[in-house]
Amino acid sequence: MSHDRQEGRGAKTITTRHILLVDDEARLLETVARALHPEEFSTAIAGSAEEAFSLLQARPPDLIVLDIGLPQSSGLDLLARLRSAGVVTPVLLLTAQNEPEDRVRGLEAGADDYLGKPFSLPELIARVRALLRRAGGHAPPQTEMTVGDLRLDPVQHVATRGDIRLDLTSREFALLVYLAEQKGGVVSREMLAKNVWHETSRFTPLNNVIDVQIARLRQKLDEPFPTRLLHTVRGLGFRLKEQA
Repeated sequence: MSHDRQEGRGAKTITTRHILLVDDEARLLETVARALHPEEFSTAIAGSAEEAFSLLQARPPDLIVLDIGLPQSSGLDLLARLRSAGVVTPVLLLTAQNEPEDRVRGLEAGADDYLGKPFSLPELIARVRALLRRAGGHAPPQTEMTVGDLRLDPVQHVATRGDIRLDLTSREFALLVYLAEQKGGVVSREMLAKNVWHETSRFTPLNNVIDVQIARLRQKLDEPFPTRLLHTVRGLGFRLKEQA
């Protein structure tokens, strides 16, 4: 079901970002869709994984808001299917299960962010905007960055080692860019929580989430290559550097 915004005759054309909302709670879908429209987003809604997959093929979205608890095939199953097919669209997971272990499970499946139910609409919109900024390059650094044979292009959202392009999610790319910006300095988990996850609460534990994302990034960044770039500094955090 499409909820694309329509402009009247003679009205100024507004460039919208298209969001696919996937949840089996019809009332929640409609509420979120209505909340997003004033923010100049267009939306499509789906109540199942199969319906969502069909809508994805018909019109690829800029972002997916995906509930884990879908009927028949779960949101995590759909997410794994998308990632295995090479779809790198940012995904914001929604779930009533909001334990740290559930966050880790969702991120391991390839999610970019996680929001527990019940949630406030302003928080949802803020997270949607943050994901789209990271994926869409709103005011990114304008210069290419290099660390050893790693080359980062924040404008084109491309990371390569040598001649090999790295297949990174938007979160992994943002994490790698932030590490590169520190020019070999040690980056703590607290710094990553604030600057990559934009988490300002002191009471939201993200250490497990960050460690999972670091491990996933290391698999893509270092494991296929003879030299390591991403190093763990025991008790302090992480460092992106050509040599340890």
